[in-house]
Amino acid sequence: MSSEVIKISGRGIPLVGNDIDTDRIIPARFLRCVTFDGLGEQVFKDDRTQTQGNHSFDQPQYQGANLLVVNGNFGCGSSREHAPQAIARWGIQALIGESFAEIFFGNCVAMGIPCVTAEPAIVKALQEAIAANPQTPMTLDLDTLEVTLGDKKYPVSLAAGPRQMFISGTWDSCGQLIQSADKIRETAAKLPYLSFA
Repeated sequence: MSSEVIKISGRGIPLVGNDIDTDRIIPARFLRCVTFDGLGEQVFKDDRTQTQGNHSFDQPQYQGANLLVVNGNFGCGSSREHAPQAIARWGIQALIGESFAEIFFGNCVAMGIPCVTAEPAIVKALQEAIAANPQTPMTLDLDTLEVTLGDKKYPVSLAAGPRQMFISGTWDSCGQLIQSADKIRETAAKLPYLSFA
């Protein structure tokens, strides 16, 4: 099983606003779930209710989009991993933004969801271009660190460590354990304290 994340293609969805916190992404009342199943339906629940169908995640032109374009300090607030889980279960596979809260960013990396940054002017240009033509094909390329929207390319940034984890597939710790199962058994067989009868 390959866990590399290098290119993500599809369509974009703009979500304008700074400091969108994890309680807005997935309200606290949905944290009682035993599994993350069904969280995609509740993503931005209160914002979507207040905007009465005018939230990006409700608008028909963005259904099926998989690249979320956000502004500054996205995912701030509590460290709940339900927030990236809800976004992913709605269908988002990558985020492009001005900046991300550190714990939200780390939770996304652990799930294989890249969060790349771009200059505010680039983020605004992407959001406006997507809003003007939501069907425009979009690709995030972690190899070249570029976002392509239609026939235009924009530079994005991602720290070397997380970028290498995505490109090599090492972000997936469970996958690494499964791939190394034979070596783990071999090492365990040599450990004296595991062979007591």
